[in-house]
Amino acid sequence: MINFLHTFNPQPILFSFGPINIYWYGLFMVLSILGGLAVSIKVASYYCIKKDTIIDLAFWLILGGLIGARIYDVLLEYRYYLNNPLDIFKIWQGGLAIHGAIFVGALTLWLFAKKQKLNFWLLASVITPGLALGQAIGRWGNYFNQELFGLPTAIPWGIPIAVYNRPTDLVTSQYFHPTFLYESLGSLLIFAILIFIHWLILKNCDLKQTAIKICSVIHTLAVLCYAFLYSVLRFTLEFIRIDFAPTILGWRWPQLISLAIGSISLVAIVFYLMTLKNQLSKK
Repeated sequence: MINFLHTFNPQPILFSFGPINIYWYGLFMVLSILGGLAVSIKVASYYCIKKDTIIDLAFWLILGGLIGARIYDVLLEYRYYLNNPLDIFKIWQGGLAIHGAIFVGALTLWLFAKKQKLNFWLLASVITPGLALGQAIGRWGNYFNQELFGLPTAIPWGIPIAVYNRPTDLVTSQYFHPTFLYESLGSLLIFAILIFIHWLILKNCDLKQTAIKICSVIHTLAVLCYAFLYSVLRFTLEFIRIDFAPTILGWRWPQLISLAIGSISLVAIVFYLMTLKNQLSKK
């Protein structure tokens, strides 16, 4: 794997049919959606949530997530899109910001849960493992687009970047940190942790007898764990990412967003752990 990354020069186009191009980015987006959906359906089945409910939810989440991710990315790079407005619609070239997908996805999920009269936190905890897996798969699309790479490096797993994709001030550098790989592996780890949390819930919590409030707190904690862990991952990677992002006092905007979400999540985790402890002591 290390030698492959160090020597392989990825191309964005998977194959072509005359004037029609099929992109690796699009393939990995489809795979990430299918992988995340499969996991969500499986996890939901243990909580007696119907498959059709998750599929209906997935449709709206995918639609809302794509729109949110694109809008967020356009806002971050509005100067470029003001000069190239038609590029806003070229999502196969990349440019989907995960924070935008999460914000709009959370709103979509809340509206869906309210309409279907379902528990928001239960639904959120059911889909977060699939979300983490989808992120792990989807980041490989960035690799084939040769985007979202990090600082120049001499490490054995540094990836070659074509001259026309390198920043002008780093045009003489050849190998760069594969930040897509770091985030992919980090997301896989988060996925494993979330699956383990659900295993603990199902093993130790009798869903038919445990108080609804206690179950809701546990599922809330699972969602907050995802928010905290991904924020830590993203905050850390922003130190070596060199793609464009607005800065405030020397801090990259995605880094500040991650810091805010991570801090709020950590405080909320402590609060809900104390709440859970109090509720269990009353049983």
